[in-house]
Amino acid sequence: MKNLFILGLALLLFSSCNSTGRKAIDEEQFASHWYQGKAEINVFDLTQMRYGEERDGNAVMIFVTEDFSKRKQVKVDDPSAAGKGAIKVMKLNMTRDFVTGVYPYQTMLSVFTPVYDDLNSPKITASVTEWCGQSFAQLNWKNNKYNINLFSYFESEGDQELSISAMAEDEIFNLIRLNPDLVPTGHRKLIPSLIFNRFTHIPLDAESAVISKRKTGENQAEVEVIYEEIGRRLVINYVDTFPYEIMSWKETYTKKDGTEEVTTAVRKSVQMLDYWRKNGLQDESLRKGLGL
Repeated sequence: MKNLFILGLALLLFSSCNSTGRKAIDEEQFASHWYQGKAEINVFDLTQMRYGEERDGNAVMIFVTEDFSKRKQVKVDDPSAAGKGAIKVMKLNMTRDFVTGVYPYQTMLSVFTPVYDDLNSPKITASVTEWCGQSFAQLNWKNNKYNINLFSYFESEGDQELSISAMAEDEIFNLIRLNPDLVPTGHRKLIPSLIFNRFTHIPLDAESAVISKRKTGENQAEVEVIYEEIGRRLVINYVDTFPYEIMSWKETYTKKDGTEEVTTAVRKSVQMLDYWRKNGLQDESLRKGLGL
């Protein structure tokens, strides 16, 4: 009964706050999955191409809703006190873990996408760490552009500040989870994947891309993003019914000499879990159930 009461209260609250118009969001359906006080943890078998060879590893996509400060662009500590200064966002934390020879790689991408407000994701961050060093990127959407800070251990890249007025490719994962109808199609300028940017060292900019969507089977569909100029192709496969679960993705990078590097991820497990409360030694057994 307590859970039903909380769910009903959430429905009432967010129906009253939805004034801007993600018209594709069915609030009752959305709340039943995303306002349980849990995150959805998706674990993937990863085949990551790095240094011209395939590397086996794990990728994890954690989707969860939270309250986000419009001004500070961070998670608010006290949603009840934040009032209209906060918006509800879908947060994606996506990690990749794999080994290159003797040393490990870890990447992490975080994307904060408004659930109800028809706006670009206000904040996107990405990091890559390995034994040679680390790099970090942060994008903040303000005044119709992303203000971008890039940090790298490479002398040629150093610390940079720039601005780009374009949608970010990394937002597409969250738009699919909200409702695939929100994913734009056709020719447009996109900021390519921040992890792709770090791995290829292609200067970050808005690139010409073509986005398409298609059915691939019963309750199955895909989003495809193609960048002809930089040789990137992304295909995301998902279930075409709520909650629009992502089942796999494939990245193809065609280098200037015509060789292709292909990275794939295929989902092997999914759980709804309040993982932030599962931080004791006795909770480590839960990783086995996730396939980690």
